[in-house]
Amino acid sequence: MVIRTAIIITSDRGARGERADRSGPAIRQMLQEQQDQTYEVVGLEVVPDEKEAIQKAIKQFSDAKPVGCDLILTSGGTGLSPRDVTPEATIEVVDRLVPGFAEAMRMVSLAKTPQAIISRAVCGTRCQSLILNLPGSPKGARECLEVVLPAIPHAIAKLKGDPSDCGLGGS
Repeated sequence: MVIRTAIIITSDRGARGERADRSGPAIRQMLQEQQDQTYEVVGLEVVPDEKEAIQKAIKQFSDAKPVGCDLILTSGGTGLSPRDVTPEATIEVVDRLVPGFAEAMRMVSLAKTPQAIISRAVCGTRCQSLILNLPGSPKGARECLEVVLPAIPHAIAKLKGDPSDCGLGGS
C-alpha cells in the first residue's frame, strides 16, 4: 500500500517567507527512507499560525476528491506560545481523536528533554485521513515520527475498513 501523505508546516515567519522551512524537508526525507512502506508526499504547505489557515489546509488534504490523503502530518504550533494553535485547529476538524500516537510521541520526547512535557500535540482522524501533530523543530519532528511510524500503516488500514484482527501479540 502506498500511503499518500501531506505535510503542513505551521509557522508565521515561514508563511511570510522570512524563515526557510527545515522541518518539511526533514519529514519528507525520513518518509522516503522507509524500507518497509512507501510514502508518497503529495503536498507540502506552509501556513501561518492561525486556526482557520491550519483547518483549511487539513480539510483540503483530507477531503480531496476522488481520494484524500491517507496521512497528514503537521509540524509546529504545539507548544504554549500565544500563537501555538495547531492542537485547537486540529481538534475542531477531526472526527475522532487517537490519543495513543500523541502519548507515544510525548513519552519518547520526554526521555530526551524535560520541555517535551509542554507539548499539546493531538492526533486524530478526519474522513479516511490520519492526522498527527509533530513538533516544529526538525529534530523533534523526526524523533516523534520515528516512534509512531511502525503503527501508521495498520492505523490507516483500519481507518479504511480493514476487517482483519489487530493481533495484539501472543499466541
